[in-house]
Parts: sequence; structure tokens; C-alpha cells
Amino acid sequence: MTTRAFSLLRHPSLWRAGDVSPSVPNGIPTGHAMLDHALPGQGWPVGEMTELLTDCSGHGELSLLMPLLARAETEGNWRVWVAPPHLPGVSALAAAGVRSRHLIVVRADTAGERVWAMRQALRSGVCSVVVGWLDRVDNALLRRLQLAVREAAIPLILFRPLPQAQHASPAALRLQLSARAAGVLRIDILKRRGAPANQPLYLQGAGFDAPPAMAPTRCAAPPALVLIA
Repeated sequence: MTTRAFSLLRHPSLWRAGDVSPSVPNGIPTGHAMLDHALPGQGWPVGEMTELLTDCSGHGELSLLMPLLARAETEGNWRVWVAPPHLPGVSALAAAGVRSRHLIVVRADTAGERVWAMRQALRSGVCSVVVGWLDRVDNALLRRLQLAVREAAIPLILFRPLPQAQHASPAALRLQLSARAAGVLRIDILKRRGAPANQPLYLQGAGFDAPPAMAPTRCAAPPALVLIA
């Protein structure tokens, strides 16, 4: 290979098929440098859905989002959680640098109710990030979410059961989360824009071997809308 050809291949304007897609707009940093490096846009997609698929809870998977939630704190907008399995643990959030001010928790039972609540939050224009827990849902509802998040141009993060990885999804990013060892979270990138990922990532931190930043509620029927202040 000539020197000129070698220089051309290293030009920053040239994209090779093995590279991460260059057409993705800048994302919001995840707070984890290794993960940012592996993601198109160098962070959480903006105006797209991200799915976090896991076969269990309680291995600190919510800690992955703490930097994003803390960043949203400075923007002064609302953060909405739709149908979390438990109410947020205020003390755990505070320890991660996330104050509960401007946090809205919505209780919704059916997939249709959850999708409706997330769409309303996305359309409100006053949210920095929307996080939802969604089990089985048809593609029609997922595409409604996709349209809403593209108009909102903010991150939409969905926690979904691992078996849903076998089903197609319009999400731009799909990550499988699992506990590798104490304090270590394994991330397999199942789907991203650009070249497929061949190797899992291992993120290490104190939060990844702790329970999620949630506290079980003793209420038999918690209110449909909870403002955490």
C-alpha cells in the first residue's frame, strides 16, 4: 500500500464498514467511558429508543443510568419513570448524586397504559429523560413510542425482560445486562447502528453489586401518579 493510500484510509471523513455508524447524531454521555466508546454518537441515543434487557433485577442495573439522571438534574426539567417495579429509594438516589426533585413516577398496569403514559411524557416538552418498564408489547405500540421520542429528541430508556431479545424491535440500541461478579456488570450490545459488536463490555463500580435505587412499596394500590419531592 502506498503512503498516499494509507493516509487516505486514515482520513477522518472516511467511514469503513467495520466502524460504528457515523450518521448517528451526538448522544448524551453515559458516564461510562468504555460504553461511550462502543456506542454510535458516543452515548445514549437522543430521539431514539434504547432497550435494556435483563433476566433479573437487583444486580445494580439501574446504576447504569445514574450518571444520565444526575446530568438531567442540572437541566431543571422533569424525569419520568413509568411502571417501575418499586418506588424509588430516595436515599439511594441521593447517594448517587440524583436528587428526587422533579422526579415523577407513574403507575400503569397494562402495556397500552404504559406506552400512553410514556408518549404523554415525551410530548410534554418538559422532560429531560423518560424511563419505562415494559414487558410484552406489540410492534404497533413500540412504533408509536418511536415516533414520539423522535419528535421529543430526548433519551427514552426501556427496561424489558431478556426473552424479548428474541423479538424484533424498532429500538436503535439494545443492550443485554447481566451480573458477572460482585461489582461487575456485563453488557452485551445486541443491536446498534453500524457494525455489530463482537465482544461484551464489563463495567466495574460499587453500584453494580447493590440493589437498584428503589424501595419496595407496602401500598396495595399505590397512586397512579407520584411526585417525589
